[in-house]
Amino acid sequence: MSPRRSYDQYCSAARALDLVGDRWTLLIVRELLAGPRRYTDLHADLPGVSTDVLASRLKDMERDGLTTRRRLPPPAAAYVYELTLRGRELLPVLQALGAWGAPALAERRPTDAIRAHWFALPLLRCLAGEGEGVVQVRLDEGEFHLRVGPGEGAVYGEGSSAEEPDTRLALDTETCAALDQGSLTLRQAIQDGRIEVSGEGRLAKALRDN
Repeated sequence: MSPRRSYDQYCSAARALDLVGDRWTLLIVRELLAGPRRYTDLHADLPGVSTDVLASRLKDMERDGLTTRRRLPPPAAAYVYELTLRGRELLPVLQALGAWGAPALAERRPTDAIRAHWFALPLLRCLAGEGEGVVQVRLDEGEFHLRVGPGEGAVYGEGSSAEEPDTRLALDTETCAALDQGSLTLRQAIQDGRIEVSGEGRLAKALRDN
């Protein structure tokens, strides 16, 4: 385990950066907001990170009380990492950071990796205040689901939801990026047909009525 590095400044922002300021740490948090993940899954969804760095960051995060590691019961019998309550409190931090960084998205570069669920947090921000429930989202790159409204645990997950979603949204990556950047509102995207809303749940009806 690497020794703790510190800015040695009596400042809450500096203390926060002591814990999450290292490269990859906040992106690991982004992945674990989807719930428990195996090391191999984390490595697959963090293209560019080396195995040594990922292992080091996970150990540091466990030491600092941001994550825990546990063994799944048979037949899985695999270890998974998950966020503690302290780690889950970083959700609004990541959302604010994403909103601040959205203008820098511009055009997707040829070297840019992409995963469908990376748009979960900006979409969650756009859906705030629209109601509560499970939202199934389909992009060209894949599907994921969100849990809108108060609650604990995972705020999104890859693939289909285990429970019947309250609404389903189908849209493309360009629309997701425009929503993230703020150049397009959720209401405009639905009205212009850039987001297809389906389902008979209360949330689906609220989105269509808007």
